Amino acid sequence: MRRERLDARPDWLERVEAQGLTYAVDRSEQEGPAGAAGAAPRAYWHEEHAYVLTEAEAEHLEAVTEELHRMSVEAARHLLRRPRLLASLGLPEPLLDELVPLLDESLAGAATSPTLYGRFDLVWDGEGPVSMLEYNADTPAGLVEAAVCQWHWLEDVAPDRDQWNLLHERLVRTWRRIGAGTGAGGVPGGFGAGVPDGKVHLAVGQEEPTEDWATVGYLAETAAEAGLDPVVLTMESVGWHAGRGCFVDADLAEISTCFKMYPWEWLLTDPFGRHVVERRATTTWVEPLWKMLLSSKTILVALWETYPGHENLLRAEVDGPHGMREYVAKPVFGWEGAGIDVVADDVATSRPEGHTAGQPRVFQEYLPAPRFGGAAPVLGSWVVGGRAAGLGIRESDGPVTDTGARFVPHLLDVPRSTPEQVSGWLDE
Repeated sequence: MRRERLDARPDWLERVEAQGLTYAVDRSEQEGPAGAAGAAPRAYWHEEHAYVLTEAEAEHLEAVTEELHRMSVEAARHLLRRPRLLASLGLPEPLLDELVPLLDESLAGAATSPTLYGRFDLVWDGEGPVSMLEYNADTPAGLVEAAVCQWHWLEDVAPDRDQWNLLHERLVRTWRRIGAGTGAGGVPGGFGAGVPDGKVHLAVGQEEPTEDWATVGYLAETAAEAGLDPVVLTMESVGWHAGRGCFVDADLAEISTCFKMYPWEWLLTDPFGRHVVERRATTTWVEPLWKMLLSSKTILVALWETYPGHENLLRAEVDGPHGMREYVAKPVFGWEGAGIDVVADDVATSRPEGHTAGQPRVFQEYLPAPRFGGAAPVLGSWVVGGRAAGLGIRESDGPVTDTGARFVPHLLDVPRSTPEQVSGWLDE
């Protein structure tokens, strides 16, 4: 694994924006490289470098990703049996008491509940063990750049090389499985009851960032390619029809299947979340409720307790560092580096809390990301339909991957796969 210097395409910005990456610059709230007013916009998409992996390295990441997903589902079962870990989720106690049976039921059906995607954040230098930082299993962004833009980049700059990127193909196939209620190989009952009317709603918070809207827009395209009828709407426009006992859109059409770019911990504490908790509606939510456990930082503790000393895990604790001299304190439902504190000999940093204010924290062993030319990459390893699907890399100059990070494309140093090979991988 190495980082190579490349020439950027002269019209790179126009190209990636046309492909849906509307946040290719100015993704951070700061202006310019140092936040100085009047400074040049900070580019999020960065193609002046690329990461190059061998085929064996990509295969290793794929295997580790699928093993970590399996372990995370098992660790979620452990979490549900530990009141101390459940309390660390920070949900109101009366709500938590009601949720545990629902979570238990949802997790029991994890193998057959419709699940679309998630993203592990990993660190690796290409030689030692891969280490898991967290699992964004509920509402991860970063899909457009990983699935679409870096593939088109590869087509332009290295058309004879390959890339670990089956994201688009697996998304379309997974939507087909969700629509038909089939499992791998077309087995009936594999993914719930299907989508009888063929209509799937995709909801996002009205005030959420551009990248969330871009993610939903792209997922709607993949659903349409799978033969479904996607309807994009805001979470604020979702209504409850008391007479019919169902969620409805602005046209009063029933929402039978809904992908939500809206975290479960928000939905459940919204007023209309009561209809979910009290089972008043039959809406199939994508992602399912059990994904909330995997997306919480508490899963890191549950993983360590279930698989202590596993080479792909870092020690994690609740209620303090428990003797760890160097550690990272993470809000239990945080993302984009918000509210993270790093305590280590070579670094001490505290990030603004933002949306994580007041959340409990999980304390994870500090592992500095390997440096490639001064940059620290985090490997976003995607899971689609329960299968490892591709890689997206963000790199930072500092110790925390936040909104100032850059997305850097990657390639495999092997000849391009044939359509027959791709089809075979998808059918496995």
